[in-house]
Amino acid sequence: MGTKRNQRFWILVLLTTSLLTLNRNCCGEGVNIGLLGFRVHGGIERHGPDLIDDWCKRTGNQVHYLDTPDSTTDRYTLYEQNWAARTPDVDIYMLDVTWQGAALPHAIDLTRYFSPAEINEHFSRIVANNTVNGHLVSMPFVTDVGILYYRTDLLQKYGFKSPPSTWKELTAMARTIQEGERASGNSNFFGYLWQGRKEGLVMNALEWISSCGGGSMIESDGAVSVNNSKSVEALNMGKSWLGTISPRGETTYSEEDCRQIFENGNAALMRNWPYVYLLANRAGCPVAGKFSVTLLPAGTEHGLHSGGFGGWNLMISKYSKHPEVAADLIRLMTSATAQKQAAIEFGTLPTRPALYVDKELINKVPLLERMLPSLENAVARPSTPLKDNYNQFSAEVAQNIEEFLEGEQSAETTVGKIEQIAKRLSQ
Repeated sequence: MGTKRNQRFWILVLLTTSLLTLNRNCCGEGVNIGLLGFRVHGGIERHGPDLIDDWCKRTGNQVHYLDTPDSTTDRYTLYEQNWAARTPDVDIYMLDVTWQGAALPHAIDLTRYFSPAEINEHFSRIVANNTVNGHLVSMPFVTDVGILYYRTDLLQKYGFKSPPSTWKELTAMARTIQEGERASGNSNFFGYLWQGRKEGLVMNALEWISSCGGGSMIESDGAVSVNNSKSVEALNMGKSWLGTISPRGETTYSEEDCRQIFENGNAALMRNWPYVYLLANRAGCPVAGKFSVTLLPAGTEHGLHSGGFGGWNLMISKYSKHPEVAADLIRLMTSATAQKQAAIEFGTLPTRPALYVDKELINKVPLLERMLPSLENAVARPSTPLKDNYNQFSAEVAQNIEEFLEGEQSAETTVGKIEQIAKRLSQ
């Protein structure tokens, strides 16, 4: 789970604050609804429409935003503490896509409050991910998928007519551009950036393995599939980039580390999440208007373009004293109106397929039209079959892949150990 994705959470904060305004106490004499998982930074609370204020005035309820750690790992630890204490102070939790199984014992089945028609307005794969043992643990709030950023100006400069469609093409392209830029005096330039830290490493490795035809480590039916030649090939490919087209210390890099290097003009290609798009295009950014995005490369010419599936969702606590009111608030927060505003202002990805063909929205956020193929091909981490063991799985897998990348064990040994971890934690 692990990487401290501060700026990524900043986008989620923007999403929340723009739509919710984050007044600590909305007016009214109704019940208090506690929300956990949302962060406030700087003057963001002044930005955007006051939808929650309107909701408070209309219903007479109050909304309280509870203190939340920046770190994803610390956030999850806080959730576990609250669940163990069965605190009634938190009505709504914001959940990562990988936390659904762990949250199940503490979540109200949202089919109690949302009709099939309402639920089916969201991407079916997100709903399926959020459904554990027949219970809808959380409602989709914002989705995410790993994509490839590339410098359009540098591709043109070095004679490349299109972004890479395979990892082999990416490797050659990154090497050519890196050698050229360093020869021109930029010794800090890199061909390709990716995340090698904790959960980011697990996510990238899963994308490599899936795109090479090696499966998703643990399949949706629970079958452990990681120990195969395609997985070995994928891991060896990733290792070959260290110290060549990627920084030697890539295993310490988070999404934010990569974004900052890319935005400063010191990388040709980068794997990251969609939140970077608007940030890198902001006024004054060195690469504004000089990059585009596409699917992550496939392992072979006719292989899979497998971007990692991510996102955040809203759960009602089983210990809430006001689940009906919390459900009404979630209905507002996940509405088409709210998601459309968030996409326009912050580039977050809606969980509603209809918004990806909304002409008005696409005119304002052209990126959305290009995201559908990535979302359709996204590979999910095995959190659903592992349930509350996923975090342990992720930590152990990240450690083993890092040891492999550092030369402490072979790829064959690594996938064998991941297989053992998966089977032990699946029992």
